[in-house]
Amino acid sequence: MILYEYPCNERVRTLLRVEYLFDRLFFFAQGEDPHFHQVALTTLFDLLDICERADVRTAALQDLDRHRTALAALREHPGVDRQTLDTLLEEIQTVSAALAGQGRIGQCLRDNEWLASLRGRISMPGGSSPIDLPSYYAWQVKPADVRIQDLRHWIEPMLPLYRTMALILQLLRDAGDAREHTASQGAYQEMLGGKTFQLLRVWVDSQHGVFPEISANKYVIWVRFSTQDNEVKPQPVGADVTFRLARCNL
Repeated sequence: MILYEYPCNERVRTLLRVEYLFDRLFFFAQGEDPHFHQVALTTLFDLLDICERADVRTAALQDLDRHRTALAALREHPGVDRQTLDTLLEEIQTVSAALAGQGRIGQCLRDNEWLASLRGRISMPGGSSPIDLPSYYAWQVKPADVRIQDLRHWIEPMLPLYRTMALILQLLRDAGDAREHTASQGAYQEMLGGKTFQLLRVWVDSQHGVFPEISANKYVIWVRFSTQDNEVKPQPVGADVTFRLARCNL
């Protein structure tokens, strides 16, 4: 099954983008080839950019505080596993304190003059070539273990944000209840009657060879399946498609 996710507000959209960037950062930082490490550095700079454009830190802390309050209210609720709840509340407190005590995300990276000069050049087409940045080329030809250690040092200040983001998205995803549905002639519509969700998750069998185009508001969820052959724009599917849908909200 292939999973597709659709954010229902800009806050969740930003969190999903940050998650995507962290996944890419960790993957390429583990490699040994200098080309892998260039992608890792570019991704690290992308994370700094998104944190500058959106106040990710403040939004994440507000999310955790809201979740902590809601979960604490369940302590005396019948059927609630208090040990599991206390463990989750302790985890929320730990990651929240780490992010709150950090200050501006990635400030030490911005203060690094060499990284700052590289950040300004690496986004230019060919701007990171040896003829333009000999100091960067000198770093690229260093032993792989040296470069990996440098990357770990530069990534470390971003980890409190990663742990916070991962916990928020885990709580949100776990709140969803996946159910089977059928898209008649490739289309599915569900009336909501004013109820809102933060995240929609759609699973579809890879054998169908389709992907969903999703939209939602407080009135309706709309899922339309299409095919893509990489030559023309996506084409709507005319056959019935079975899929699973989870509506997530906290």
